[in-house]
Amino acid sequence: MTTEINGPLNERGETAANATRTAVVTGAGSGIGRAVAVALARAGWSVALAGRRPEALRATAQLVTADDRLAVLPTDVTDESAVTALFEDTAARFGRVDLLFNNAGSFGPAAPPDELDYADWRSVVEVNLNGAFLCARAAFAAMRAQDPRGGRIINNGSLSAHTPRPHSIAYTTTKHAVTGLTKSLSLDGRPYGIACGQIDIGNAATEMTARMRTGIRQADGSTAVEPVMNADDVARTVLHMADLPLEANVQFATVMATTMPYVGRG
Repeated sequence: MTTEINGPLNERGETAANATRTAVVTGAGSGIGRAVAVALARAGWSVALAGRRPEALRATAQLVTADDRLAVLPTDVTDESAVTALFEDTAARFGRVDLLFNNAGSFGPAAPPDELDYADWRSVVEVNLNGAFLCARAAFAAMRAQDPRGGRIINNGSLSAHTPRPHSIAYTTTKHAVTGLTKSLSLDGRPYGIACGQIDIGNAATEMTARMRTGIRQADGSTAVEPVMNADDVARTVLHMADLPLEANVQFATVMATTMPYVGRG
């Protein structure tokens, strides 16, 4: 479904024909990506669900009754041609791209730097950094070219974009790099009405953070169970960031389990 864009704009820069905004959510098959995709769809957004596992994306889509506003688009974010197709398919179906939630990511194995296999390092970099760049680049191109021009990119950083955990050199390095990606996109997007912000999340209860609930290594060498929070709390924050007019931007937001050992970590 392609929406023709014409007529007067409302306060969000939308026409009556394009009152439903369109989001692309990567990593939408589980965890934070699923929670955010569902929250956006229930708030009236059209959502392209991207991820490597078609069955998981379909399970996300089944959580929303307005399935005409959802597109299941299996995508490997490390594949340049697949990412290009994702954004072309989204624009062809919904008319434009208003939001990218750049969420796909991987922890990789926990290991001291000298014991981390180079293939594992490259795997984490491919998803967390190169994949984030490819999606941001494609979103930026779509937002710059469309009429009305502009849109928003929200990168999923991490508390590890600020402070590392032990034995997490690949993940921590990529998340620090995502902060640089966010800042550069914010600067380069100014002339085109493209806003970019970052959400740094601590211990949302997802498959990726299951080890927090069974015990994870601390900076002092001990192992401790850490508190978690509901992923829906993250989704509400992303929705708030996404709902702002493009004249306003949450540059960085931190959402974390209140009592997790982050402040003063180490």
